[in-house]
Amino acid sequence: METEIKLGKFAKYAWFVLAYNLLVILWGVFLRASLSGDGCGEHWVTCGGEFIPSAPQLKTQIEFFHRITSSLAGITVIILLISAIVKRVKEKTSQSKLLLKMSVLSLIFIIIEGIVGGLLVLTGNTAANWTPTRPYWMAAHLVNTFTLIAVLALTAWFASGGKSFSLFKADRKVLLFLIIGTIGIFIVGMSGSIAALSSMLFPSSTLSEGIAKDFSASSHYILRLRVFHPILSVMTGLFLIFLANWLKKQSDESAGVKRWGNILTGIILIQFVSGAVLILLLTPIVMQLIHLFLADAVWISFVLMSASFLANEKALE
Repeated sequence: METEIKLGKFAKYAWFVLAYNLLVILWGVFLRASLSGDGCGEHWVTCGGEFIPSAPQLKTQIEFFHRITSSLAGITVIILLISAIVKRVKEKTSQSKLLLKMSVLSLIFIIIEGIVGGLLVLTGNTAANWTPTRPYWMAAHLVNTFTLIAVLALTAWFASGGKSFSLFKADRKVLLFLIIGTIGIFIVGMSGSIAALSSMLFPSSTLSEGIAKDFSASSHYILRLRVFHPILSVMTGLFLIFLANWLKKQSDESAGVKRWGNILTGIILIQFVSGAVLILLLTPIVMQLIHLFLADAVWISFVLMSASFLANEKALE
């Protein structure tokens, strides 16, 4: 009984760490969308050459607050790792070993997240600044952020009773579909980053003006790439809905697969609507925040649906 109580506390904290990191990510979107990414200049880890800015402008306050919350995110993961170490020392179970591994991975990826964020600042790839390498930096940032979210979500899921699984034991067809889904989500995320960047650097006053820019040969290339994001989003979303229903049938409507599959389907449908509204309203910041949150929710639901299926498949062997 004591073990169950401790496990419950660890699981609750793991979910809290995931939720807090999502809030930090959303503030990062607000930072970018409000053109405040250069609020501390090209300085890191200091802000404008000071550890605490003495006369900050509004954008400096926004950037500095993001750095504080990001640092606290790192601390929450360190505490998660310490808790996993204590659990491992006390329990010596396969689950405690798994949670320790996941906590170590969480720390690794949040450190990389901080490094990538710092390099974005040091290389001047912030606010309205444009460099030819900025899309690549944004893609690298997104891939690491999604990986961090996946690891944190799986840590919380395992702590809540999720069973371990092995990708090597999965059916090849299932594994292929999961890989396609993962690649699709990552590509949609990267195209979304480019679309958001192009809308920020080259704003339009009307929808018709924005569409004209998308198809104009004289437009910057990232503007002409923007049109692919909604197309890729719809294609990937429909595939994920198909995959969710297919996995539910393959698992004989396993409770975990059914729950996360239904959540995934529902969020994708809401995301379709939010994407349309985002375009029609010319990407206001509030809608950008909602859109990114839903994108993160799609990814988390997909990861946990996949984990539930793979764990269930192992149990049926």
